[in-house]
Amino acid sequence: MRALVIVDMQNDFMPSGALGIPRADQIIPTINQLSKRFSLVVASMDWHPKNHVSFALAHPGKNVGDTVMVGSYPQVLWPVHCIQDTFGSAITSKLDVENIQAFFHKGTDPLVDSYSTFFDNERKRSTGLENYLREKKVTEIFFVGIATEYCVLYSSFDAIDLGFGVYVVKDACMAINLDANDESKALHAMAAKGAKIISSSECLQMLGEGK
Repeated sequence: MRALVIVDMQNDFMPSGALGIPRADQIIPTINQLSKRFSLVVASMDWHPKNHVSFALAHPGKNVGDTVMVGSYPQVLWPVHCIQDTFGSAITSKLDVENIQAFFHKGTDPLVDSYSTFFDNERKRSTGLENYLREKKVTEIFFVGIATEYCVLYSSFDAIDLGFGVYVVKDACMAINLDANDESKALHAMAAKGAKIISSSECLQMLGEGK
């Protein structure tokens, strides 16, 4: 059983959003095309409380893009984004949600961030995604969405560690690229760990459609 996991396609990550990623909206048609081909589609959502530890405003004297230590892990500081039950946290209206069968919230603990769609960064809390996929007898996961070098990266790492076969559809993902090489480094890291990096056309071929 194969599942498509759509990562964080929310208003605040669209180009005009609070943590806007240039060209993030350009991957939406590709994701919509792919989602029609999967029998199981789920989506993750950043779902932060107002005082979340990942916000630069929570660290006096620090700026967006700075890195601080939070517990045992380095935390990149971001603008306030994806506050629970706000327009910014909503799935972008351009994404076809008709085929999405379940949504999983992450980053809900104010004291720890959650890049992965499976666990928080300290791996103390599960989003419930693993159990859901197990119940559905999923063996292979295809990741699309935002951002390549953060939430897609760590989701793929966790999925591999959990024993799933992992595919990352590179042209259906978008990177933030605080550093110009972040995307390429992330793709190489995922491939090195065992993820298969494919294009959307290759994905469609695998699903029995495409040129």
